[in-house]
Amino acid sequence: MFSPYYAWARRGGRRADPQDHCAFNIALYGARGARWAMTERGARSLARDDDALAIGRSSISYDGDALLLRLDEICAPLPRRLRGSARIRFPGLETSAYTLDAAGLHVWRPLAPRARIEVELASPDLRWSGACYVDCNHGARPLEDDFTSWNWSRAHLRTGSAIVYEARRRDGETTLLALRHGAGGVETFAPPPLTTLERTRWRLNGATRADAGSTPKLLQRLEDAPFYARSVLGLRLLGEDTIAVHESLSLDRFKATATQLMLPFRMPRRA
Repeated sequence: MFSPYYAWARRGGRRADPQDHCAFNIALYGARGARWAMTERGARSLARDDDALAIGRSSISYDGDALLLRLDEICAPLPRRLRGSARIRFPGLETSAYTLDAAGLHVWRPLAPRARIEVELASPDLRWSGACYVDCNHGARPLEDDFTSWNWSRAHLRTGSAIVYEARRRDGETTLLALRHGAGGVETFAPPPLTTLERTRWRLNGATRADAGSTPKLLQRLEDAPFYARSVLGLRLLGEDTIAVHESLSLDRFKATATQLMLPFRMPRRA
């Protein structure tokens, strides 16, 4: 959905085949530095059926018990290999779906607010396991046509997790979802006050929700791009001091010509 090549193919209202603009996006962060891979490929590099999806040398499949990811990508802008596998085990899949706009053209599903992942990488040589999160989005129109920006966060709780999704729409309204996931499934909760975050190096604004009287703390900036930021925050939510992964997205920034011209440096294409 953030492909500059797909955006260019749709210029002037032209139809473009989304299957001709597909990619695995892998972002790895750690003490050894970060690696990023997002190589776009054409339809001839795509294979899929009910239980598996392959794009180039990378694939994801479901065996009835877990998702298995096999990854083999070249990073950008530094051409380093990112290769290995990961297995995601679900305690159960959530069936709830949430529309993000008034017309119901954009849908978000938090499939597994808290699952378990086991990662084995050959390049770089890394192994670990821990809690993870799985969701999916689908839509009938480009995001930038219907939204100006959003802020999203997902936090660990002592039991379960909490997700806050706040999307500002081009019709002037805001979609605000605050969900708590626990042993009994997903339930909504009253969104706590909005707190502004410090601007990124690209002067991108961000905000999050935290308990009244508390101040979120930036623990780590994972991504700092002209239109997107991903961060790790320390915050107080639902009465707990917790760690959250947070993202801010500006779709006005994304659709700007300057941004579109920069994107191929991080997202090369191999047709």
